[in-house]
Amino acid sequence: MSSIPDEKILKIITREGLLTPEQCKSIISKAPEQRRRLTQLKRVKTGGLPGQDIEHPVTIIDVIASLQISLPGKETEVLDEEQVVRAVAGHLKVPYKKIDPLQLDLDVVTKTIPRLFALKHLVVPLAITNGKLEVVMYDPTDADVLEDLQRVTTLELTPAMGTKTDILKIIGEFFGFKSSLVAAETQLAQPSVDIGNLEQYTRLKSMSEIQSTDTHIKNVVDYLFHYALEQRASDIHIEPKRDHVLIRFRIDGVLHIIYKLPKVVHPAVISRIKSLSRLDIAEKRRPQDGRVKLSHQNQDAEIRVSTVPVAFGEKMVMRILDPTILFQDLEDLGFSSRDLIVYHQFLKKPNGIILVTGPTGSGKSTTLYSSLAHLASSEKNITTVEDPIEMIREDFNQIAVQPAVGIAFASILRNILRQDPDIIMIGEIRDQETAENAVQSALTGHLVFSTLHTNDAPSTVTRLMDLGIKPFLIAESLVGVMAQRLLRKICPYCVTTLEVDAPVLKSLGANVEGEESIQLKQGKGCVKCRGTGFLGRTGAFEIMAIDEGMKEVIAGSDELDIITVKKKALESGMIPLRTSAIDKMLKGITTFQEVVRVTEKI
Repeated sequence: MSSIPDEKILKIITREGLLTPEQCKSIISKAPEQRRRLTQLKRVKTGGLPGQDIEHPVTIIDVIASLQISLPGKETEVLDEEQVVRAVAGHLKVPYKKIDPLQLDLDVVTKTIPRLFALKHLVVPLAITNGKLEVVMYDPTDADVLEDLQRVTTLELTPAMGTKTDILKIIGEFFGFKSSLVAAETQLAQPSVDIGNLEQYTRLKSMSEIQSTDTHIKNVVDYLFHYALEQRASDIHIEPKRDHVLIRFRIDGVLHIIYKLPKVVHPAVISRIKSLSRLDIAEKRRPQDGRVKLSHQNQDAEIRVSTVPVAFGEKMVMRILDPTILFQDLEDLGFSSRDLIVYHQFLKKPNGIILVTGPTGSGKSTTLYSSLAHLASSEKNITTVEDPIEMIREDFNQIAVQPAVGIAFASILRNILRQDPDIIMIGEIRDQETAENAVQSALTGHLVFSTLHTNDAPSTVTRLMDLGIKPFLIAESLVGVMAQRLLRKICPYCVTTLEVDAPVLKSLGANVEGEESIQLKQGKGCVKCRGTGFLGRTGAFEIMAIDEGMKEVIAGSDELDIITVKKKALESGMIPLRTSAIDKMLKGITTFQEVVRVTEKI
């Protein structure tokens, strides 16, 4: 930003109301000393070694961001680099661009201009559209750099302005990943198989630790894990195609294409991840399951690995299990005030079965783990049987299902009962034997948690009957059932309002009597939510308590139908799943389209 004087930048942001005149004077007086300190700090971080890539001078924007200055009238908010750069871009009449890594093309970023040029002049190519090259620059007023770019690329330029932090991050990650990928592709022109099978727990190196001297495939895998964890991905898909390998991340329930890798690196990448997760590297014809625990930025993340053979090789899917997601306060899961009270009443029961139902990916594991964490204490013996164990927690005694050695949901329950448990969690009730053992455990004084794959809460009763459990045993052992789904939340950074006609909402089941139209919210799409309009997810719940009236209904018939159970549950105050989702829509948490998508089959 050397082409714009410090005084002018300070005037711009003061005029924009981001600084008071007094704060501006304070910055001017502190700037020389702060510049010196930031320069020293930067040299300490890089080791002060000669030959380090390029040392960028400390700008007045760096100084302002480092001083942590409160915004005028907003004592809790701090003036950051993005706000300053956005204000300067507005003054220069240049678009401000927040770089979204998921929207970038690896080849455009790394092949359009050399890395050293990009690093020296703080410029990142974003996209080539209709013969025009969109670039993000830290200093879009530098005419010499613009002229060099146009001469090298022979393309018409569309410059935008971005922060130094974003630009350096993209250059480091994308060029580092690309150099490792190219080196690996060259090295693996004649593919070979690594037969090592050593690591189960590994610490991801920080970006600064990954050097070109390291094994290139290890670097590629490390970059992949870093990227997924930073982007809040829940799953990583590695999918071999005829001519390339597709990398996709699932973020907030939606898959995004991230990379297209050369086909030649696919076997080595799969072997590296298999090695980390203690899978058989030589076995490519049969599905395999494993897990690896990563240490990333002083936090552990569990990654569940699954491979299956497909037409063009082995497809690998990795489920990323974040302890901050799996273990939450019950109040943060999305319960209504009524449902939270009812669910807490379930948890206070000394014995009985609590069932959580819903399809795969509906948040059942989070609910179960959060419930067990809520109940955990030194006075309770909590034992779980899981297939597989999703997240290790020292408060629980966790058992992994291993059919090869006789550990199955049904058979292990008999052994658990000899272990003096207070609370038992069974990953899933799949068959009659497991169901019968769960009922027996509940009737003998234990609190049992488990899951079933049913569409709603009332269907659980008939499902247990289908599994061979007598109605009177269901009535005596069942405490309550909860069906759930996950709804994407509206992005708070780009939320807008829209009017929807009341008849449309009424057709969905919303209670909007006497209204002609209702104001709802939606996200218009921004960089924070990657243009989706959604950021994060919350639960919609249907909680059915087995009270005395419900027990009479269940125990009084050998041929119970869902309609009878549902009618009684509604009379007892159960809020249906769709109503729970509609309530979140009317409160501005989610959208009309999301409610329809999630509840259309209910």
